[in-house]
Amino acid sequence: MRKRKSKQVPLKTSSQVDPRGAAPDGRSARGRTREGVLFPVAPSRLGLPKSYAALLAEIKERIRAERLRTVMTANSTMVMLYWDIGKRILSRQEQEGWGAKVIDRLSVDLRQAYPDMSGLSARNLKYMRAFAVAWPEEAIVQEALAQIPWYHHIALLEKCETPQERMWYARQSAAHGWSHNILSIQIESFLYQRQGKAITNFALTLPPADSDLATQVFKDPYLFDFLGTADPRREREVEQALTDHIQRFLLELGAGFAFVGRQVHLEFATADYYIDLLFYHLKLRCYVVVELKVVPFDPGFVGKLNMHLSAVDDLLRHPDDKPTIGLLLCRSKNKLVAEYALRGFQKPIGVAAWETEITKKLPKELKSSLPTIEEIEAELAGENGGKRPKK
Repeated sequence: MRKRKSKQVPLKTSSQVDPRGAAPDGRSARGRTREGVLFPVAPSRLGLPKSYAALLAEIKERIRAERLRTVMTANSTMVMLYWDIGKRILSRQEQEGWGAKVIDRLSVDLRQAYPDMSGLSARNLKYMRAFAVAWPEEAIVQEALAQIPWYHHIALLEKCETPQERMWYARQSAAHGWSHNILSIQIESFLYQRQGKAITNFALTLPPADSDLATQVFKDPYLFDFLGTADPRREREVEQALTDHIQRFLLELGAGFAFVGRQVHLEFATADYYIDLLFYHLKLRCYVVVELKVVPFDPGFVGKLNMHLSAVDDLLRHPDDKPTIGLLLCRSKNKLVAEYALRGFQKPIGVAAWETEITKKLPKELKSSLPTIEEIEAELAGENGGKRPKK
């Protein structure tokens, strides 16, 4: 059978596509729009009502306060749980003479049941016991001590000698929003001895929203292990750092990359998507979509990337531009799975593993203007502590 030559499908210019970059409802957009899909752009602040700035500030403050209130409530629950665990261990030791071996066994069994909770180590279980010894009354823990993160309590247990001193530093930390490091510095500088030993009563409220403690509690690994949300948060942090790094790396190559945007919003009528990094390559005359994943390669990533490429081609690409290039960076990948996932795709897509080997499936004429495998490999290896990927 004779193969029919494939034709490049021209960009749509029918009434379905608005080349002016305006949605039917008058919203601004990048490039062209069509019914049900666009790259939306926020309108200018010029011309907005005078009360807009005040409303924005009110809503931001409300969100910030409620987020902090929620995470501090979760922190209080965790601290009380740790106190209760420590109390139970202490009770068994006093009644039945439990030794360190029992705590080691208990840690193993608990971690098998809850593998995502790093707070169940034998070392931390002993801290829980020490916490219960230091504060035998539940009411005191619930009213005053559950307001600060667990790391703070460990510092208080290790560095303070008396309950009065611990309570004073705990209240000062909550009132002034001290981070763990600041708390340690204050203890080591004998602030309690220098400023008086009186424990003042004050209304227990949220720590200052812009304080170090408020910032730290959102990143407390014990808390997010306890909530079961640690892995997604860590993934987002790694992905954010990797995105920053790749953005700088490609721009510093000086090979024609022009930055267009990050987390570029692609809006459909029923769903929203975001492109991690979008560049325009001045030499190749095409857009370059970069997607970063902090998890191993999954064939589903290719379908999503292909959708992004199609949207950029349809709505942003100029008729004289070449087809958009896609680069997918994953934590690791199975070469055969990636090969099968890419087979049949006509769009130029590269899959790179930023921890191990890198393979790239791009047209030959594009390779000279894009980073080489070695350049990307060396750069991403440096992002992982200087460890070279295996060949």
